[in-house]
Amino acid sequence: MRVRADLALLAAALASGLTASCSSTEAPDDTTTVLTVSAAASLTDAFTEIGDAYTSEHPDTRVRFNFAGSSTLAEQISAGAPVDVFAAASPAAMQTAVGAGTVRDPMLFTANSLAIAVPAGNPADVATLADLTRDDVTVIVCATTVPCGAATEDLFRANGLDVAPASLEPDVRAVLTKVVADEADAGVVYRTDVIAAGQDVEGISIPDDANVVNDYPIAVTVDAPAEAQAFVDFVLGDKGQEILGAWGFASP
Repeated sequence: MRVRADLALLAAALASGLTASCSSTEAPDDTTTVLTVSAAASLTDAFTEIGDAYTSEHPDTRVRFNFAGSSTLAEQISAGAPVDVFAAASPAAMQTAVGAGTVRDPMLFTANSLAIAVPAGNPADVATLADLTRDDVTVIVCATTVPCGAATEDLFRANGLDVAPASLEPDVRAVLTKVVADEADAGVVYRTDVIAAGQDVEGISIPDDANVVNDYPIAVTVDAPAEAQAFVDFVLGDKGQEILGAWGFASP
């Protein structure tokens, strides 16, 4: 069963520290609280910086991150994964965890919109959304089961575009990675991913009146320690919002 497999993988990762990133390289001692934060893949850069800023102000806390597609994270949390905070890329993904009774009091903390990422040099000469319908352009997008994929589907539908993706990726960073590797002519990602990629990709903006915006909710799990709410408060506070803004996120 996929949920059990994902849960087992997450538990193994969190236990070994091999795949989950942490806000500190220091090993926690008996007086250290370790918070596990499962966050949408698009939050990787911003939340890593937020984790460092938070632990600078709270030296007795370490923050360990698990970044993946929001729907996968929601399934893991609903199945009992050892998570303290969940930050999703859409209210729909958060509702899965709310419906399972595993998180409480979600709040919107930021928002994101879509953009087109193309390899450096833009070899396929992609300039607009309509270019993604061209037969000579290889396009990759997120699977519709994750927020970036659902938003992309809404984007194409709202603009009357018939796009045939070459592949459907499990999260937005998988799309970005393939574009960076020049395995596709274009990928639909969040505008924050274009910023995070720097010179490795070129970004093509989508006009606001044609774009789709995703609101991002955050919540603590029902059994989380008090420090989990303190982390959420930090994200919602001035410093957390400043960091999110620097990475291209917007107010919800």
